[in-house]
Amino acid sequence: MLRAETEEGIERLRFALAVDDDHSPFLRRFSHDPLLGPATRELRGLRPPRVATVAHALLRAFCGQLIEARRARHLEHRIVDATCPRLEGTELSVAPTAATFAVLAPARLRALGLHARRSAALVRICRALELERLRELPTDAVATRLERERGVGPWTVGVVCLQGLGRWERGLVGDLSLVKLQSDLEGRRVEPHETARLLEPYGEWAGLAGVYLALGHHRGLVPLPAASTANRPPAFFLTAPATP
Repeated sequence: MLRAETEEGIERLRFALAVDDDHSPFLRRFSHDPLLGPATRELRGLRPPRVATVAHALLRAFCGQLIEARRARHLEHRIVDATCPRLEGTELSVAPTAATFAVLAPARLRALGLHARRSAALVRICRALELERLRELPTDAVATRLERERGVGPWTVGVVCLQGLGRWERGLVGDLSLVKLQSDLEGRRVEPHETARLLEPYGEWAGLAGVYLALGHHRGLVPLPAASTANRPPAFFLTAPATP
């Protein structure tokens, strides 16, 4: 049972946990897909993590650019703990909003460990946009607007759409897990932008398909050419991109 002090709090919890999302059409549609099929059967019910605000998703994306996922998550937690008040009587922090970062100098985020250019981009975007209003826009419009900003590319947009807006149609193009998977499939080192081709067949489910593919590859659930399985390197789930 979910509990919160307000109805809004309950709604945010339901969103973060994706409890109202029905993935049945996705699972049925791709149950016999040559790449995705085994993962849909073994990982049935998988739900990617979400955060309560779009600003938090943008922070997560900037923290995750070009570094290993565990380090990125530690950096994200450090920044949230340092910039957001605690919920009364708990060790939990209030979710950051655009206002949280808009009032900061980029140097403050840099001191907490975020790269200088990404610190400047996060503050600039939070000052320029009402991020929560992105929920009112179609996904393509969200992507177009965010990609106008320096330091924001397809991977960052994918994080915002998947984890901040709960949209499934935008995948994590350039994610290292997908780069490793596609490299294994093709027997060569692929470029990050080429992973868009891996996700394209899944259409409006591309984001969710990418999550299943990344974790499925890590667990050996994605069929690979025999030559690529013997020396497959360990994969990271939802890791930093080679480009933002």
